[in-house]
Amino acid sequence: MEIRYLKSLIAVVDSGSIAEAARNEHLTAAAIGQRVQVLERELGFALLSRSGHSAQPTRACTLLLPRARRLVREAALLQGDASVDGLRGTLRIGAVSTVLTGLLPRALRAFSQAAPEAKAQIIPGTSRELFRLLQAGEIDAALIVEPPFALPRTMRAVHLRKEPLVLLAPPGADASRPAALLCELPYIRYDPNAWGGRHAAAWLADQGIAPAVLCDLDALEAIAMLVADGMGVSLVPQWMGIERFAGECLSIPMPGAAYARQMVMVSAVDADCAQMVSVLEAALVGDRGLAPGASPR
Repeated sequence: MEIRYLKSLIAVVDSGSIAEAARNEHLTAAAIGQRVQVLERELGFALLSRSGHSAQPTRACTLLLPRARRLVREAALLQGDASVDGLRGTLRIGAVSTVLTGLLPRALRAFSQAAPEAKAQIIPGTSRELFRLLQAGEIDAALIVEPPFALPRTMRAVHLRKEPLVLLAPPGADASRPAALLCELPYIRYDPNAWGGRHAAAWLADQGIAPAVLCDLDALEAIAMLVADGMGVSLVPQWMGIERFAGECLSIPMPGAAYARQMVMVSAVDADCAQMVSVLEAALVGDRGLAPGASPR
């Protein structure tokens, strides 16, 4: 059985269509379809249910997908196994948006210099989504907000950056009255259901402030741009690169170290790409970009 055929099947399932899988795999739709048909003949049952332009996995396909993913992943690790230093192959890195535009770029340069034969595959997502992918073995490291629960013993976290809470306010606002601004202007809320949004929600609750919520967003860059456009105010963590999105906004530090957002790199204790994960960790820790007043942990 061809590993690349299994890879094509997974691409169809993940994208929801043969045409999209063909684009992702840089093949023709006919080639992808033929690969799936070969697998179906070898296994003796249908793998996809086709309807119009979409293709959904059959129940049998859904049952075999976890093993298929493991086979594809194990095959991808063979190159690294043959490497003396373990620095060949692909490292799958999940990262939230503020890490993608803040901590990660310089760390990737350092990673590439230390492991020139390694390839980094970046998967964007929310902290919750990326943690789930890490648990499922679909990524090797997750650069996320510290989870609001104890990690299982099979995982480890490295603290990267502590981001204190700041109030973003439109240019010209009175920076000496942050509580008044929260009561007087529309509040663009960092989604309290997001792992990072709980800190701002806790600060407001502890201060007894209930602002008029304009909208909820789990996209800090978009929040900063809305404030810059004069739409309201927002309590957000002071992430690296915030100034690129906040424009001329006022950034007012808020009291209380307990409300800071902690960014971490989470990986498996027994990671398949242990050496590459270690190199990535060194690159990130060497460029923590700690916020003013923060200290390494």
